[in-house]
Amino acid sequence: MKNENKVLACVDQSRFADYVADYAAWAARRMDAPLEFLHVIDRHPEQGSGEDRSGAIGIDAQENLLTKLSEEDEARSRNAREHGRIFLNRLRERAVAAGAALVDVRQRHGELEETLVEQAEGVRLLVLGRRGESADTTQRDLGRKVERVVRALNRPILTVTEDFHEPQRVMIAFDGGTVTRRGVEMVAGSPLFRGLPITLLMAGKESQDAPKQLDWAKTTLEAAGFEVTSLLAPGDAETVIATEVKEQAIDMLIMGAFGHSPLRSLLFGSKTTDLLRSSSIPTLLLR
Repeated sequence: MKNENKVLACVDQSRFADYVADYAAWAARRMDAPLEFLHVIDRHPEQGSGEDRSGAIGIDAQENLLTKLSEEDEARSRNAREHGRIFLNRLRERAVAAGAALVDVRQRHGELEETLVEQAEGVRLLVLGRRGESADTTQRDLGRKVERVVRALNRPILTVTEDFHEPQRVMIAFDGGTVTRRGVEMVAGSPLFRGLPITLLMAGKESQDAPKQLDWAKTTLEAAGFEVTSLLAPGDAETVIATEVKEQAIDMLIMGAFGHSPLRSLLFGSKTTDLLRSSSIPTLLLR
């Protein structure tokens, strides 16, 4: 498979993988792009056999113990690779059935963030589940690795939730900044949302330049053939966006992501995280 302009779907062995596969297949089909599924096997799984080895002393005991541990680790690794192979082949079949033309699979040992950075070349769009394998045990509404991945990659990232619904109505949360202006140009130049009505929403503090900025975005999209509705709604951005998404039955949200440093987000919170936690629809994040 050509490693150019592909859709990369990052999946783990959770119930969310099917939704990631469905949205990734939809995007690949719309963009006429190859699709690749990436499954990252944790190099340091937090597990043990439960066997008490505290009494392993005596002649050659240390060497025998190390040999045994190495054999157990190799067996776990083989088992993980085999389970991963079966899992990825099932997702490949699902994506092909959904209309994706070129589908490949890849497994890697390592850390998720580092592996994605290594695999980022040639990626046009990354599709990632908003939650993962640990969701049922931690009850987290946003996977702990999502922010780190989004910050690490300079690529559009589609974060998906539960259940696949082919998008019919799209909203761009536009703030007039560099990132969302590039986002408007990206939407205008891409076949991903071609033929779908676009709602342009500018929320937040009132600004003298806001109407002019919003008009630029609307004109840019209309020149590319989109049907566009523009809204200027002062108020808390998170509240306004959530309200408009519900009232207009929006299927997918496009927004800039994590404009502040990780330290600032730690101290003062992140609007991106708040929106992802409150939103129940897939969100395309721009960096």
